[in-house]
Amino acid sequence: MPRPRPAPDAAERLQKYLAQRGLGSRRLIEEWIRAQRISVNGKIAELGQKVTTHDEIRLDGRPIKTRAAAGAQVFIFNRSPGDPLQTVDGARAARDADAARAPLIDRLPKNAGRRFVAVSPMPGIDGGLELVTSDGALAEKLQRASHRLACEFSVRIKAQLGPDQLAGVQSGKLDRPTRMQVDSVSTSEADLEGSNRWYAVIARGASGKDVRQLFERQGVLVSRILRVSMGAVKLDKSLSRGQFRQLEADEVNSLLKPASEFAGR
Repeated sequence: MPRPRPAPDAAERLQKYLAQRGLGSRRLIEEWIRAQRISVNGKIAELGQKVTTHDEIRLDGRPIKTRAAAGAQVFIFNRSPGDPLQTVDGARAARDADAARAPLIDRLPKNAGRRFVAVSPMPGIDGGLELVTSDGALAEKLQRASHRLACEFSVRIKAQLGPDQLAGVQSGKLDRPTRMQVDSVSTSEADLEGSNRWYAVIARGASGKDVRQLFERQGVLVSRILRVSMGAVKLDKSLSRGQFRQLEADEVNSLLKPASEFAGR
C-alpha cells in the first residue's frame, strides 16, 4: 500500500509570511516589495504574491532565512532615557550621539527572533516601558490596540502647573485637530525633586511625543517623560533600568483585548 504524501505547505501572502517570521511589519515589507528589493525564486516579487517554505526568497539579492518563530514572544524593557532601543539606521547614525551605544534589543535571547519591531516606541530622549516582538503581524495588532489603551506617564517639569495650565493639560488639546483623551493628571508634595515636579498622567492612545506637546503648550519646560504602564502591563520594581522580561500569554491578551472588543462592535 503506498505511503500517503505529506500535505503541501499552505501558501501565504508574501508580506504576511515574512512578517510572521520577524522580518519586519507588513507595511515595511510591502515597501520593500514595491521598491523591487525582494525576489522569489529568481523573479521580482509582486505585492500579494503567495509563497510557501519551499520558495527561495531574497532581499537585495541576499537569501532570507524564513524559519518560523517558535511562538509569538513579546518583551517588555525598562529603558533609560537616551538609551537606544533599536539599531540606528545608517542615514541617522552619523548625527546621532547615541549611535555608538549598543541597542537594548541586542540583549534579547538569540532564539527569540532575528529582527524585532517596537510597539508605539517612546522618543529617544524619553524612556520607561517599551514593548518589542519579533512577530511583525502581532506587532501590528498590538500597535492598533495601543491606540485604545490607557497609558500612564510620569512627566518631570521645571515648574508647578497653575489652575489654568492644569486645565489645559486635562483638555487634551494638541497642535492638531485631534484631542488626546486625558483620564487624570495628578501630583503631590512627594513628587517634588529640587526645582522640578513630577506629574502622573493617564491618557488613552497617547504617545510620548503627544504628552510632551501637551505640557509644552502650557509654557513649561519638560525635562523627562517615562512611560509607566500600557493597559494592565506595568513597570514594577523587579525590572531595573535596562532590563527586560518576556510577557506572559495573559498579559499579551490583555493588550490585544481593546482591539478585539472594538472590532466586535
